[in-house]
Amino acid sequence: MAEITERNYKRLNFFRGFRTTEKDWNDGEMYHTAKRKLHNRMMHGPGLVPHALGGLRVSGRGRGELAVEVQSGYAIDGQGNDIFLWEPEIKQLNPSDFKLPTTAYLVVRYLEEFTDFISYKENLDFKGHRRVTESAKVEWIITEPDLQAEVELCRVALTKDVKRITDAKDPFNPQPNEIDLRFVPVGGIVGSFISPSTLWDLAEMIRRSKAVYTYLYHTMRILPASDVLHAFVTLEMLIHAQLVDLRNIFSLYLIILNHQWTLIQEIETNVPAVSSQRDFANYKKHVEISLQKFEERHFSLEFLSGLMNYQNECYKFMETMFLKDKKPVKKLEVKMTDTNAVIENIKVRSAPFQDQMNIEGQDMTLIDMIDPIDPDSEKLHVWRITGERDKYRTRQKLKYPDGVVVEDAGTAFEGGQLEFELKNVEPGKDVYVVWRMDYVYGDWEAEVEANDRRLANCICAGSDRKFRWRNWVYVVPAENVREVGLRLKLKPVTAGRDINVFKMWAFQPTKRG
Repeated sequence: MAEITERNYKRLNFFRGFRTTEKDWNDGEMYHTAKRKLHNRMMHGPGLVPHALGGLRVSGRGRGELAVEVQSGYAIDGQGNDIFLWEPEIKQLNPSDFKLPTTAYLVVRYLEEFTDFISYKENLDFKGHRRVTESAKVEWIITEPDLQAEVELCRVALTKDVKRITDAKDPFNPQPNEIDLRFVPVGGIVGSFISPSTLWDLAEMIRRSKAVYTYLYHTMRILPASDVLHAFVTLEMLIHAQLVDLRNIFSLYLIILNHQWTLIQEIETNVPAVSSQRDFANYKKHVEISLQKFEERHFSLEFLSGLMNYQNECYKFMETMFLKDKKPVKKLEVKMTDTNAVIENIKVRSAPFQDQMNIEGQDMTLIDMIDPIDPDSEKLHVWRITGERDKYRTRQKLKYPDGVVVEDAGTAFEGGQLEFELKNVEPGKDVYVVWRMDYVYGDWEAEVEANDRRLANCICAGSDRKFRWRNWVYVVPAENVREVGLRLKLKPVTAGRDINVFKMWAFQPTKRG
């Protein structure tokens, strides 16, 4: 956190007869410099400013050499110093300067240098530097950068046989000898040049829009409405954090429009009772016009006002269809089985799964089982892993949390996606997809599709190095179970994480809990 270290600030105060010396003038310069640094420290986080000049962007040379190119740019260090690099620089890396393998860091530092020396012939006691030149120095170092003194531009994990430095093929998972930009600090920007009245109108539009998409998702269970709702919630949070300005409002707004278009396609495909209504056609037209306006790229306050007008009409059409004269529905008190309790029980179960079981008061029926290393089972369930960066089979003898040791064989993969089909599914009931996994490789997230419909992500939180077996559970909601076969896709979104799958089971409630 930035701190105020100075105890007093004194400005020069001129008066008739005040005889100034070089100390007075230097104190005056120091006052203004210190106040500017104070402003930078308190109002802006240290780091590079992405859109100033060339953004200090680092890239490979593309010539198979140990050098990178740094674009011009502006940054602020932890002391509040302004760091300007006015011209692009090429920085060569000499492996003999390092003990390989190691990680090298490219940093930029603020420098001051006395320049323009002058000596007066009439009196040699009168001499000195007339200017202090502020400059920047870019260099490679081997220690973790200190943000108080320098700003990191990139880092590279160098191998012993490094021959060249290249741009990262996957920016979220750079490999050795590739430019890693993940830890580059970005200078903070706060405040907004959008008028408070416009921001208020924007917040009010968001408030009414949220009510519409909340109804579409939670009541009508139209899943893409959740993405629109969360996009509006995020924009609302950014407004309250004073982070919405003309520099970002249009890119944020485009995210909402794209989610709305996905929602439109979902309704047209699967909700004909809604898509056939005139108000829905008007809603679609307004979203379509808004997206077309973005192609003109005339981003201004006038353009923002037009977008808001279109969006206001959008939620009015939706309110007419769904919220007008909507009467509250009395909820029936139904005793429900605690789904979370069922899931937690399954996760740590070391005993074999049976065809019929009762777990936490819920009767469960085993409808299918997949062995991922049995060719016949793979073929029957159309089991395949595609687009992976790495895939391998593994056999493990591990413990469950109750201490029971189980040996099993399975498969693991990184990147790409896993596809398979479950049989014997009864439509209209939840499906519990369960697979044994080595929980030491937890902390990952994956996108899920069921019969080509996007569902909530599967999140594997945490890990365990001692009791490594878990039976991970993903529940496909009943409203998405419409056929006797269930085609599932699991696509990891966490970079650099293997997902391992041993035996897999599928259960459905015998009766609804």
